[in-house]
Amino acid sequence: MLPALRLAPIAGFAGLMVTAAFEDCRRLVIPNTLVVALFLLWPFSLLASPDSGGALWALGGAVLTFLVGAVLFARGYCGGGDVKLFAVASLWAGASGLPPLLILTALFGGAIALFLLTPLGMQLSALRRPAPSSGEVSALKMQSIPYGLAIAAASLIVTLPLHFD
Repeated sequence: MLPALRLAPIAGFAGLMVTAAFEDCRRLVIPNTLVVALFLLWPFSLLASPDSGGALWALGGAVLTFLVGAVLFARGYCGGGDVKLFAVASLWAGASGLPPLLILTALFGGAIALFLLTPLGMQLSALRRPAPSSGEVSALKMQSIPYGLAIAAASLIVTLPLHFD
């Protein structure tokens, strides 16, 4: 297969992940269009990769992470956009990449939370423009952690090497 055709899906994945991280940092919102685009781009990466035998395992892992995330979202532990982004990131990482994806996302999320507790982090958090909502929810969002940044960073670290064997 032509190298450009092989690189196009992974370049799209990287660009969409960076955009999701940026939007989450800026507004604490991960647009559904980005998640849907990542999901629709995934089959093209399977066509471009030489070994796509683990596609069913990757799909199963993504469904499992989505279901667990939906329970966490229902209990108020995480955002819905984070759940969807992590599920599609686990799809791209595959079954073998899911454990490192979980660990790196947790580590990066913890590092972001610690950073937001510093004076500089608090100032940057105050600059954030939350999505339009009621005043009480806006105040709560100012204290939220943009986990999309942690998910995007971890997914890029885990997924990119899989496509450059």
